[in-house]
Amino acid sequence: MTVLQSAPTQIPPFARILQLAMSSWVAAAVSAVAELAVADALAEGPRDVEDLAKELDADPTNLYRLLRACADLELFEEREGRVFALAEVGQALRSDAPDSMRNFARWVGTPAERNTWTGLADSVRTGRSVFESVHGKPVWEYMRDNPKTAEIFDLAMTDTSSQVTTPVVKAYDYSSFRKVVDVGGGHGQLLAAVLAANPQAQGVLFDQPQVVAGAGAEFEKVGVQDRVEIAGGDFLESVPAGGDAYLVVNVLHNWEDKKAEVILSRIREAMAEDGRVLIVAVVMPADGNEGLTVKLMDLNMMAHADGVQRSEAQYEELFAKAGLKLSRILPGGGLCSIVEAVRA
Repeated sequence: MTVLQSAPTQIPPFARILQLAMSSWVAAAVSAVAELAVADALAEGPRDVEDLAKELDADPTNLYRLLRACADLELFEEREGRVFALAEVGQALRSDAPDSMRNFARWVGTPAERNTWTGLADSVRTGRSVFESVHGKPVWEYMRDNPKTAEIFDLAMTDTSSQVTTPVVKAYDYSSFRKVVDVGGGHGQLLAAVLAANPQAQGVLFDQPQVVAGAGAEFEKVGVQDRVEIAGGDFLESVPAGGDAYLVVNVLHNWEDKKAEVILSRIREAMAEDGRVLIVAVVMPADGNEGLTVKLMDLNMMAHADGVQRSEAQYEELFAKAGLKLSRILPGGGLCSIVEAVRA
């Protein structure tokens, strides 16, 4: 996933700054068409704006203006007579697309996400996240008290997890594991895929009670529901015991080092003697010359929750504090890697 492309050399500096500063408007437009479910409405073929507006309960003039702009973003194709069709990229905004990112795009447009970025400079000044100063309470309390926003967030995380599920299952040999615990696993999409590919394994899905309350469908879909236990709790206090593999997918980057150390320590206390911790994450490049997307993700974590997109060296240091050691890092498909740790 590319966030911003390199600037063509012929663009003067002022124009490039304007282009970069306006990129938040692009995100807002993409989020708007995702929230309106325009791609779903165009799934069966091209339609004129008046017809679309009736179905979407939208103003036809303003809907046209939005779709016209998004056609320049290559999400749609504008045809004669104010008719629009889905372009190839826009297909990924369909709710039923296998690579759907609709809910992630919706999340980017929520006040919880968008308004937090307005405090980025303060985060740099203070060295702390700004979510509480912007929204009045820490991020996880906010989610607890705003269930509709939390639901969009959970769906957005499912979107991003969906894109790594197949590559992560293929990239690692799970055949020796008997009990796989997915820590902070949401609705269990990755765990379901791991169990489907490894019939010898049992699974435990562990997340906050209100999150796992919506789990179950993923396991039934692939026929592994009889091999799964669903458990709710707080991984800062404890995690289910006895696993020989603990999956931690896009979780640790939400937490600053001290709390990330606590999470890993709880896993070490619970894991089998010869167990493995498998962290699926986007690892910060070591050379500092690549990875704009990762660096922007790091800023997002910084502003929201004092989180960090960690480098290999940072993982080594964090593991050591939790009584673990880095054993290897494997490519996990796309930007993600599988960071494996064992008991020190």
